[in-house]
Amino acid sequence: MRTKFIFSTLFFIPVLIVQITLVQFITWNAITPNFILILLVFHSILFGQLYGTILGFVYGLLFDLITGGLLGSAMLSYTLAGFIAGYFSNENKRHIYLKPFNFGLIVLLCSITASIIYSIFSTIDFSTNIIASLFEEGLLPGLYTFVVAIIIIYFYPRRKLFES
Repeated sequence: MRTKFIFSTLFFIPVLIVQITLVQFITWNAITPNFILILLVFHSILFGQLYGTILGFVYGLLFDLITGGLLGSAMLSYTLAGFIAGYFSNENKRHIYLKPFNFGLIVLLCSITASIIYSIFSTIDFSTNIIASLFEEGLLPGLYTFVVAIIIIYFYPRRKLFES
């Protein structure tokens, strides 16, 4: 368990660097994909719900501390996303859930949930409509992350790299 957690945290560091620095170059109308969430969903599917929940907490805490955002907003959203993605962790169906479209749908569900929770706590704007705000800050980043996740998981090797 410790080695899986250490490897997951080591994978997090370059993904965090990409998320903070390079994602601004593929931003479209202030909508960004969430590479950290894609990594979190991947590990949650591979290693289970409890592991995904704890890993989401750690990823969110590190993200909040490093980026200087509101402490707890990313932590709560990633914890909830890891919990939701952990529902799809099953040894017998893991190969089905890691197919590109299925993985993308799981990422879409987790990304929309995490984006809405994160936007509720970090960006409160009373001048816009709540439905428009949920659409702009929840659904659109979720769809962008969905497309990026399908592209990324398409290149995932189909052999058994990460056995639990």
